[in-house]
Amino acid sequence: MSEFFMWFTRPENSKLFVLLLFFVVYTLILLYVFTNKKRSNRLESYKNIPFEDGEDMAPKSKDNE
Repeated sequence: MSEFFMWFTRPENSKLFVLLLFFVVYTLILLYVFTNKKRSNRLESYKNIPFEDGEDMAPKSKDNE
């Protein structure tokens, strides 16, 4: 087992492992975000938030109704 740790501490070996790890994590995040239709539609609706009026975003009280 110590041979594996010695192999892993070499920069040329650990760089490949970290690259693969980040790629897998990035791919899993993308799959999580875009596979569910409800989540995908909700995230797509967020892109319009900067263009909406502040009045539309404010909570409505019973006095205004």
